[in-house]
Amino acid sequence: MALYELVDIGANLGHPSYQKDLNDVLDRAKQAGLSKIMVTGTSEKISQECAKLVEKHPGFLYFTAGVHPHDAKDWNDGTLESIKALQENPNCVAVGECGLDFNRNFSPQDVQREVFAKQVDLAVKLRKPLFIHEREAHEDMVKVLTAAGSDLPPTVIHCFTGTVEEAKKYLEMGLYIGLTGFLWKDRSDNGVQAGLRSGEIPIEKLVLETDAPFMYPKINDKKIPKEIKSLITPETEALHKFSSFNRNEPCSLAAVCELVAAFAGRDPKEVARITTENAKKIYKLE
Repeated sequence: MALYELVDIGANLGHPSYQKDLNDVLDRAKQAGLSKIMVTGTSEKISQECAKLVEKHPGFLYFTAGVHPHDAKDWNDGTLESIKALQENPNCVAVGECGLDFNRNFSPQDVQREVFAKQVDLAVKLRKPLFIHEREAHEDMVKVLTAAGSDLPPTVIHCFTGTVEEAKKYLEMGLYIGLTGFLWKDRSDNGVQAGLRSGEIPIEKLVLETDAPFMYPKINDKKIPKEIKSLITPETEALHKFSSFNRNEPCSLAAVCELVAAFAGRDPKEVARITTENAKKIYKLE
């Protein structure tokens, strides 16, 4: 019996590593308490593949459709129409993953800005939520989103890895913060752990995600304080063994929930309830 009801707002289930055993992966996710999973579309092609994938699991899997900043350089005349058409699919719950990544710069920064702005504009016109990726591009991100003004739809900065100051700015703008297993290793003075401990990154504005197969939470790491480790439940540990750095799975979301709760000094049941309500509200998942 699962301890929580959870929603994973971002899992890359179209990743080749899931090809052979996706049904087992989904069964373990359900055992961990996941009631909904959003499959992330990161390019025109992958978004189309996501649409096909989720058809087989109605009411459990949903998808997003967009172009990731890494793929912004491949944007062409037909891309916008293609993403727009996918948004009409009832299983498509957000525009994205889109945004800015000035850490890796796989696409030129000016191209990233232009492609991101087009997708923000699409979300505004369709009144669809935005699923956003931001790495080392906080100021530019704020500029693009501020330009949308009060028309900005519900927006999640997914897989947040920034500073408390950056989080506070996003929260001030009315955005939500998506947290992943990255949390276990962020020991900076002004990062996610610090923000949860101080309450400056409030549970009330969070949604949870695994970003599987990435962002594995290493819950048994020596550097995690004992008092935090002691709050991971045996039920969560039992399922956690199916995830690893080689391939994280949605079932590790229970560990993310318990880590968030432990650092914030809150009950994990409460964290699960609030973040699940937030996800269902933002993405209209009822």
